[in-house]
Amino acid sequence: MALGYSLLCEQRGPRELVSDAVGAEDAGFDFAVISDHYSPWLDGQGHSPNAWPVLGAVAAATERMPLMTYVTCPTMRYHPVVVAQKAATVALLAGDGRFCLGLGSGENLNEHVVGAGWPPVNVRHEMLGEAVEIIGELFAGGYVNRRGTHYRVDSAKLWDHPEAGVPIAVAVSGAQSVRAFAPVADAMVAVEPRADLVRGFDATAGTSLPKIGQLPISWDPDRDAAIDRAHAQFRWFAGGWKVNAELPGTAAFAAATRFVTPDDVAAAFPCGPDVAAHVEAVRPFVDAGFTHVALVQVGGDTQHAYLRFAERELLPALREEYGRTEAPAIRVR
Repeated sequence: MALGYSLLCEQRGPRELVSDAVGAEDAGFDFAVISDHYSPWLDGQGHSPNAWPVLGAVAAATERMPLMTYVTCPTMRYHPVVVAQKAATVALLAGDGRFCLGLGSGENLNEHVVGAGWPPVNVRHEMLGEAVEIIGELFAGGYVNRRGTHYRVDSAKLWDHPEAGVPIAVAVSGAQSVRAFAPVADAMVAVEPRADLVRGFDATAGTSLPKIGQLPISWDPDRDAAIDRAHAQFRWFAGGWKVNAELPGTAAFAAATRFVTPDDVAAAFPCGPDVAAHVEAVRPFVDAGFTHVALVQVGGDTQHAYLRFAERELLPALREEYGRTEAPAIRVR
């Protein structure tokens, strides 16, 4: 199991995110992922810098850790050709095959800001499929011209890109997205530890590919403080992704989760100082067949203390239980 650190842009400023990435590499995390949002989920999180300049700074400030967007929506806020150029540039800055482009169909929370409306899920999957094709063609080199259902591309070419290409991981949530993206992805992204997604993805891809999950935790020496912080900043998860993808802003998430209690949050993911509880929370991903899990520590101002805890206690305990990978980077298949 590769153990990752989540740079959650919704709870941290840009300079702090870069500092946290350096701290995560020093602490021994195997890889790092970064969220790509325009808005936080709740006002209490308080941040949302642009992920791509942060990624460039992180690529320059770190040396070893593979990096990944978790995930970028290449359909509305960004045109696919712009995503391809940004990803190729970050991949060159990071070097050594360290960068993987994680893609997904997005959330209304972030995409509505360009005023183009919010399509139904089947259209969003069509748009993502077309975007992945365009990005893949650009990574291959040469000029791309296209008049598709959703995008037009006129003589686009990446003048600076890794010769070996950039690996693409795609987020899936069910059979429809697995069928659409397993044939074209280099890795799978999913936030739920579902074995059926793993089996279906590999069967459709025709090979075993990396699977990257994500798990929130709220570590704190004081369990009550950990629960209170998680409730204040992370109760947005309670609606599930089908709901979360549709809500347009922080006020909507606050209203939709007003009946979520601190006990509900504490039952959903580990809160407090108990190392064994955090280790056990990773087990469903291991049992489901995931190869990578990125941990999200809730609370921007807790990151430095959490990284010390991770280095001294959490990462050693996780590796003792689940083993250690020697090759965490995602590769082009």
